[in-house]
Amino acid sequence: MAQTRPGSGFQTRNIDARNPEAAAHLIGALDVQDANPGVRRLRAWAHEALAPKDGERTLDVGCGTGSWTRELAAAVGPQGSALGIEPNPALRAVAEERAVGSGARFTDGDALALPLPDASVDIVWCERVLQHLAEPDRAVAEMARVLRPGGRVALLDTDWATTVLHPGDPEILRALTSGALTSAANPYSGRRLVGQLTAAGLVVDDRGSQALLQDHRSVAWPLIRMLGKSAVHRGLLTEAQCDTAYTGLAEAAERGALHMSVTMFGVVAHRPG
Repeated sequence: MAQTRPGSGFQTRNIDARNPEAAAHLIGALDVQDANPGVRRLRAWAHEALAPKDGERTLDVGCGTGSWTRELAAAVGPQGSALGIEPNPALRAVAEERAVGSGARFTDGDALALPLPDASVDIVWCERVLQHLAEPDRAVAEMARVLRPGGRVALLDTDWATTVLHPGDPEILRALTSGALTSAANPYSGRRLVGQLTAAGLVVDDRGSQALLQDHRSVAWPLIRMLGKSAVHRGLLTEAQCDTAYTGLAEAAERGALHMSVTMFGVVAHRPG
């Protein structure tokens, strides 16, 4: 059995349908990510590489609030279809509300057992989902299964080992950012995408990446303090060391000199005909 981690609220086993505050947090996080320039650039690159056509059948695995499912629906037109798979009922409800009139549809489902027949879709899109899965290889195999011969897939995901935080003591910041590796079920997801697609029998067509940059004028305090708490809990840092790091980051932000980033990778592939 695969090892599990505490994980994030995006993991299926951590869904709390009775907690509206938790759902609001996830929705807010997805909306922030949707607006990130790096995310938007990598999405645009992948969309162009996939080249969706009128009438094609598309699938968005782990669609969240459905922002990209709607884009797929617009690209394939009324003769095509765009289906978003999302196991979280709160996210799915928001997706359905925001998609009224767009042609996008949504259903409950699991990336490890997609509710679709073999060779039934032309395009599969999966963005920032595999990092939350303890069995990502199985999910990629499922995507390959539902893809028709000649169909295309785009996987976009983060590699949390690429987290960079500056300025400050390098050793302290390394311990601080290491917390990003403890919360994701599959923290090195970005670097694994090519191998996963190849193992599933797909042919890689192109690769891309974008650094997702935090605003250099402000500190993402909820995230930074969460990382600090994790580092203290694991005995890597003391509270005093965290406070020193926080002070340095705040001063850097005040003068517009803060750097915080993580890299997201994308791979586009097709199923041989």
